[in-house]
Amino acid sequence: MTESSVHPALWPAPFATGAVEATVTVPGSKSVTNRALVLASLAAEPGWLRRPLRSRDSLLMAEALRALGVGIEETVSSSSVAGEPDGGEAWRVIPAGLHGPATVDVGNAGTVMRFLPPVAALADGAIRFDGDPRSYERPLHGVIDALRVLGARIDDDGRGALPMTVHGGGALDGGSVEIDASSSSQFVSALLLSAPRFNQGVEVRHVGGRLPSMPHIRMTVDMLRAVGAQVDEPETGGEPNVWRVSPSALLGRDLTVEPDLSNAQPFLAAALITGGRVTIPDWPERTTQPGDALREIFTEMGGSWELTEAGLTFTGTGRIQGIDVDLGEVGELTPGIAAVAALADSPSTLRGVAHLRLHETDRLAALTKEINELGGDVTETEDGLLIRPRPLHGGVFHTYDDHRMATAGSIIGLAVDGVQIENVATTAKTLPDFPRMWAGMLGA
Repeated sequence: MTESSVHPALWPAPFATGAVEATVTVPGSKSVTNRALVLASLAAEPGWLRRPLRSRDSLLMAEALRALGVGIEETVSSSSVAGEPDGGEAWRVIPAGLHGPATVDVGNAGTVMRFLPPVAALADGAIRFDGDPRSYERPLHGVIDALRVLGARIDDDGRGALPMTVHGGGALDGGSVEIDASSSSQFVSALLLSAPRFNQGVEVRHVGGRLPSMPHIRMTVDMLRAVGAQVDEPETGGEPNVWRVSPSALLGRDLTVEPDLSNAQPFLAAALITGGRVTIPDWPERTTQPGDALREIFTEMGGSWELTEAGLTFTGTGRIQGIDVDLGEVGELTPGIAAVAALADSPSTLRGVAHLRLHETDRLAALTKEINELGGDVTETEDGLLIRPRPLHGGVFHTYDDHRMATAGSIIGLAVDGVQIENVATTAKTLPDFPRMWAGMLGA
């Protein structure tokens, strides 16, 4: 059965006829899964990764690491066995000598195209990186230029982008480097994740404009420390915009992946829009995931939340208020927030997200076009969107092969009958089986 036969080219977004009441179990975090795979592959001993996300992005990461020689064994355990995870899917990661020649398919995964070139520099042999056509347009210069300063040899024909070849020498000197990471915080995370294996570690100094998505850098730092790395960073008294990682061996760990809180967004939005109640099990009390900000953002837009042993329960009133919010640290939430704002009873201003023009697609242009074609009134600003609510009508909502565009269109479809999502299958990038989960939430 082909993907197109499972999810037709135009998917009728389900229309909610009443208040949504549901418990939705969200798969693991892509950001945590892919960082954990890199760290486990660079460790000095095997480790376990429990409840990993199985999506296009995470499977691309796993296959790429396997191509470099890492052992990743997938298991399903139904009960607790000594030395093995207790229940559910788990990946056993067995580090090995990294080697080429190999070819890495990054798809359109920012974490793969940015996190793995430093790993490839530690391999012995040539590692070629290629991917989807859109991946050629996404910025990679921050990683390429930095790796050259740190001693790597890379052939990219001067593009600062894919495709390219990293000629690994089995080790990397490391040291100090200045980068402009204002277009992607992943440039910083990419260098930090492999830094313990660099001969001199690394000192990364950001010298550009505003650094977006800081929670993702905090996630990288926390996960490095959890496997034994020594990291000095601004949030613990270090120099502003400077991160230092000392050379060291990394420990193999037994890590359970948190639910992907950003992927919980459309389900929480459903409660807000319909005046219903949705519970997301296993929502962590403390996390570095940007999606945790949804609690406060959606509350400001008209709902309320409660965190209990059952998880996070979000309750809506059916009335949606506009919002003026800086999303610079949580930019990936912008498409879903824009969709909700298009259904509000007052205008919204979303700021601090100019970098979204460089994501899977130009998300600011895409959101403006698609919402306006359904009758909306969205204007791009220098660093975000101005959304003036208007009565919306049905129509085709294009996704541009961007998973968050697909879920944004689905959010609008809850309140607007006749919305059709073009290529809903793109949600498989980070949220496998989204259409079934969405229908299940509505009791279909």
